[in-house]
Amino acid sequence: MSSEVAGILGIAVLVAFFIIRMPIAFSMAFVGFLGFSYVTSLKTGLAVLPRDIFEQLTSYSISAIPMFILMGYYAFSAGLGSRLYDAAYKVFGHIKGGLAIASIFACAAFGAICGSSTATAATMGKLALPAMKKYGYDDTLATGCVAAAGGLGILIPPSVIFLIYGFMTEQSIGKLFISGILPGILLAVIMSIAVLIICYRNPSYGPEGEKSTFKEKFVACLKILDAVGLFILVVGGLLFGFFTPTQAGGIGAAGALVIGLIRREVTWDSFVQNTKEALRTSCMILTIIACATVFGHFITVSKVPLFVSKWISSLHVPPYVIMLVIIFIYLVGGCFIDMIPLIILTIPILYPIVINLGYDPIWFGVIIVLVTCMGVITPPVGVNVYVIKGIAKDVPLETIFKGIFPFLIAMIVASLILIIYPPIATFLPSLVK
Repeated sequence: MSSEVAGILGIAVLVAFFIIRMPIAFSMAFVGFLGFSYVTSLKTGLAVLPRDIFEQLTSYSISAIPMFILMGYYAFSAGLGSRLYDAAYKVFGHIKGGLAIASIFACAAFGAICGSSTATAATMGKLALPAMKKYGYDDTLATGCVAAAGGLGILIPPSVIFLIYGFMTEQSIGKLFISGILPGILLAVIMSIAVLIICYRNPSYGPEGEKSTFKEKFVACLKILDAVGLFILVVGGLLFGFFTPTQAGGIGAAGALVIGLIRREVTWDSFVQNTKEALRTSCMILTIIACATVFGHFITVSKVPLFVSKWISSLHVPPYVIMLVIIFIYLVGGCFIDMIPLIILTIPILYPIVINLGYDPIWFGVIIVLVTCMGVITPPVGVNVYVIKGIAKDVPLETIFKGIFPFLIAMIVASLILIIYPPIATFLPSLVK
């Protein structure tokens, strides 16, 4: 059996393991070890397995991931999410579908200090769903909106997905972060347009809320200045070289904690609980990355990326057609595999192809994150849907999945706009040397 066939067979076995719900990290390490040993030798495989895992788990650069995750959890315990939602509600709540639009922009704002889609969906779900229920919003719109808008948490910087992509492709984390700002705003606007269309066709889905005075809006906006300041400190310091990614995440986590202490939002119990949750999430992601490195080396020595690259180069189709196929692969894969392992699994194969086609690596990173936003809501894996289901226990799961489809279309439209006009993603990074 040739190395290429062994590589393709290894990918098939790995996907089968994912489908039968074997632990993702250990599945990749197991298949990677066996495949690498087959292509090279058992002695080499036994040497590579512990080395890869040790090198990844002791890497300084990868330590940025737990720092930014910790920042997100401390921002939650500091009550930043509730103040951001209150400000968005005061501005948009009085129009039809206004609470849903407020939820979208609150998710975008909370994403600027969080970096996790599930944390964003959970935080805003606890705040927005009771408010929408109070004003008679349809469950389909309310739950679908918050589940989908949670994806903005990984598009608006900082973002765990951007961190992983940056480490795997050796791209500037600062440039990747700011590349998500304009696409994030674009997606929030398109989602809001989707809400307006839904409410225009079915006015009962999103009745108007209470109208706020200018003074109430102004006061609510003043209360989020600490969150804005934290975002500027972290992303600005990283962008202009004052901090490394790890230092930026650590300063962000400390800043969120200080804000919570000053506002007396953080209790000892919430501090301990959120630290534990951040540690648990970090361990999960770092273990996946370490084990994926083993599988990545197997894929490299099997020459599958080279084989796929040559095959695609032989196709006489425009580059944008190949890019649409790649996006389709991620979209379908996201229906069955969690997006973090899917990205770690596919980047070594698809990234060289994208670069050979002449696409900008920063732009491709934004596309990857946009597709990840789709993956967190598409059935049957859509993790954000299950997060919202855990909050809205009385709403059937199929109702939430039905509610996400208008916003899934909005994400597809945003992706197409970025393909047609890449400067939306590359303009801000181009201003930074």
